[in-house]
Amino acid sequence: MKYKFLSLSAFIILSFTTKAQQLSKPIWESKNLRVPESVLYSAADKKLYVSLIDGAGNVKDGKGGIAVLDTDGSVKNANWIEGLNAPKGLVRFKNTLFVADIDAVVSIDILTGKIIDKVAIENAVFLNDVTVDDKGVVYVSDTRTNKIHRIKNGQSELYLENVTNANGLKWINKNLYVLANTELLKIDKNKNRTIVAKGFEKPGDGVEQLKNGDFIVSCWAGLIYYVKANGEISKLQDVQGQMNTADLGYNPKENILYIPTFNHNSVIAYKLLAD
Repeated sequence: MKYKFLSLSAFIILSFTTKAQQLSKPIWESKNLRVPESVLYSAADKKLYVSLIDGAGNVKDGKGGIAVLDTDGSVKNANWIEGLNAPKGLVRFKNTLFVADIDAVVSIDILTGKIIDKVAIENAVFLNDVTVDDKGVVYVSDTRTNKIHRIKNGQSELYLENVTNANGLKWINKNLYVLANTELLKIDKNKNRTIVAKGFEKPGDGVEQLKNGDFIVSCWAGLIYYVKANGEISKLQDVQGQMNTADLGYNPKENILYIPTFNHNSVIAYKLLAD
């Protein structure tokens, strides 16, 4: 019988490729942020935009705002935008930042740092996340009414209803991906629904797609999942009872996740280690 021995370098490569996906230890933690709910990584200016509720998540108190961080976690401007109402999801289209703000979507000129528009969403109760398509049409979820609205040419309209606990949104390749309770759905142009993955322990909050087509899903309760394109899910982190893991941001070039911890009042950066 002949035995085949691997070289040390081949053994290292084999060991690396068979490892499960995992998160690194925290790279940094930016503290003293006032109830951060969502982080948006902006490749255009290499900044992190962070929505700050600074109070109750369902109260129009004018205490909310948006902070700007550098990608090393240092706070560039803790009060970049002020006077919002429990702001949550963020998305950028060209030089405009759109923000879900309880019952309206606020648009901000990134270059000037000024609010330029505010579109009220009819009968909205708890607007949560936003995304935008290639033409600048904005989609926003209302978790409490189980609806998704969209904004075209400055006017809002109901896009989809009966989307249970609708939260995280992501527009990818002409499809709308939605975290609906404990499922990740894909909505095509004809509004047909396909279940991409299911079985999250708690309702999903944020969703990002990786370069290989897989996804990262965060659940506000303190869970982060790796979701393969075939629907297989695995748990990357479980910090339930210690902190929240709200609407995450993702830097695809560096493979770094930015996790807003909500009541823990910080944003934590982790490296996603390849399998």
